[in-house]
Amino acid sequence: MIQRISPPGAPAPRGPYSPAVRAGDCVYVSGQVSVDPVSGQVVSGDVQKETRQVLTNIRNILEGCGASLSDVVRCGVYLTDANDFKPMNEVYAEFFGDAKPARTTLIVAALPLKDAKVEIDAIAYKPT
Repeated sequence: MIQRISPPGAPAPRGPYSPAVRAGDCVYVSGQVSVDPVSGQVVSGDVQKETRQVLTNIRNILEGCGASLSDVVRCGVYLTDANDFKPMNEVYAEFFGDAKPARTTLIVAALPLKDAKVEIDAIAYKPT
């Protein structure tokens, strides 16, 4: 069974996609950028501030699906500047602690949200 989920506390999608999709025992979280879910405004600043908002959004979406960051098995990280890898990684480590998922990090020319520095997607395993 496939469920398309827009949990409370998730930023409203800015396109034709679901914030999360549950397919069997997996929860797929769409790429998140630094949008405050309450105001709908972009949280901009340094990459650490943006990463903190992105991972807060992912955590809120997962919780709305009955999962948590410790259930994440894989993340994709997209950065617009290779120099932002270390500061992004510091915040990322705060959120995941010892529950480190597999990860791919790519440096990209741009992200869909103008001037965004980071986007992260996630896949969690949470049996129903």
